[in-house]
Amino acid sequence: MDFDCIVKNGMVLDGSGAEAFRADVGVRGRSIAAIGDLSAAHAGEILDAAGKVVAPGFVDAHRHADAAILRDGFGAAELRQGLTAVINGNCGLSAAPVFGAHAGETAAYLYPVTGAIEGLPLESLAAYHGALKTRPLPLHAGMLAGLGTIRAAVAGFQRDLGDGDYAAIRSLLERTLSEGALGVSLGLGYAPECFFDTAGLVRALEPIRNTKIPLSVHMRSESMNLLPSIDEAAALARALNVPLEISHLKAVGRERWGTLVYDALEAIRRAREDGLDVMCDAYPYTAGSTQLLHVLPPEFLTDGTDAIAARLIDPDAQKVLEARFETGTDYDNYAMLIGWENIEIASVKCEADRPLVGKTIAEAAGDGEPWRFCAELLSRNRCAVTMIDRLTAEDDIAAIYRAPFSYVISDATYPTGGRMHPRVYGTCAHVIERFVNVRRSLSLAEAVKKMTRMPADRYGLIKKGRVEIGADADLVIFDPERVHARATFAAPKTFAEGIDTVLVNGTAAVENGACTGRTNGTVLERRNV
Repeated sequence: MDFDCIVKNGMVLDGSGAEAFRADVGVRGRSIAAIGDLSAAHAGEILDAAGKVVAPGFVDAHRHADAAILRDGFGAAELRQGLTAVINGNCGLSAAPVFGAHAGETAAYLYPVTGAIEGLPLESLAAYHGALKTRPLPLHAGMLAGLGTIRAAVAGFQRDLGDGDYAAIRSLLERTLSEGALGVSLGLGYAPECFFDTAGLVRALEPIRNTKIPLSVHMRSESMNLLPSIDEAAALARALNVPLEISHLKAVGRERWGTLVYDALEAIRRAREDGLDVMCDAYPYTAGSTQLLHVLPPEFLTDGTDAIAARLIDPDAQKVLEARFETGTDYDNYAMLIGWENIEIASVKCEADRPLVGKTIAEAAGDGEPWRFCAELLSRNRCAVTMIDRLTAEDDIAAIYRAPFSYVISDATYPTGGRMHPRVYGTCAHVIERFVNVRRSLSLAEAVKKMTRMPADRYGLIKKGRVEIGADADLVIFDPERVHARATFAAPKTFAEGIDTVLVNGTAAVENGACTGRTNGTVLERRNV
């Protein structure tokens, strides 16, 4: 019995949540061909995993690398933490399809999350996938159909839609799904999706009714109105009869730590008992990162970034904005919930504002009013500002991870320039180091399951996330005691360590903790996985 590669003497965690067992793993071509005692077999390459764990390649089902995947150097940060597959296009903010009269304002709106997308073929998901297929990919990548991007392509960032707009949205969604989108994502905290009511969402999402296509929802609220937002997402999924994924579950604001997340988990548990196929995910850091626009009340987000920028320095509008920041409770009012001292400027577009990166809004405002400084910063940067926002408690994250219906994501964003969040480089390693080794919130087998089979199965990647015969030979070899997420908020672009070997479709992408430069990744499409 001959193999291209044998990983021998390792302790196998197969991704099911079962405890590790000692076995050799034989790889032939791109697939796992045998598991067991292969001491008598021959192979072109032998990898000795004695004293180490052999696990499926990690899968990140919530990333925003839509544009970054085509940049030079992409993949090193991901592979060095054990990632072999990522799913982009989350939070309704997919980089395709972007075309037509609203393409410019859509690209400007996406910029703080995805970074620059100029020059990429984004007029359709098929065109985007075509560009990926012409280039060597370091790891596997799929895309969700972002309803926000689809709505913007049809009608821009206006508040109201007509019958023709809904018809065009449904048609474009159908086309994007036919071109291989792995699911549909919503970003109800972002424009233009925040302008949908629940009935409008059902109307727009009609193409996925009675399918197994997962609906991934960045909910309308993650704080004061978290429970009604879970109810809305559940009602939407029930109306359409589709699987529901609640994105990056959290409870924002110190007053809600330690209580609201438990109520949210109980609401999800009850929905599951009632027959709804609902799961949730969470990132392992107490801070998030997204557009600074996210702090604004929804009514300030209409008509695109140029209109928003003008509105933010209009004296009459500023009076309204000040009052909304001081008293608004109908949206996730970060000014009240976490305070300007917990909102850090992560990237800007204006060269003159670069010295502000790393400062909080409160610090950068100095003796001025933080809300006014925030508005003026957004205006002069045409809204292209990202923030790192300190939101939640680690105990809450641990509670979410302990739930049997949760798994791990990164929510990593890729702004052009500025300061990245350390989750881009460290998420998977951080989970093992912090939540397995230090806190003991999860066993290693549970953590591996939540980073492999659970996200893979959720999006129909039936050959990913598992060590079993016939599965794709995406494998990670590591000593869990040596895994260290070196990326910090002060130095986020720092590779994880302790992930010694990573195979992507049977090819070593990481050896001895260093990237090999070999590329064997594929485009993941719903029709071919």
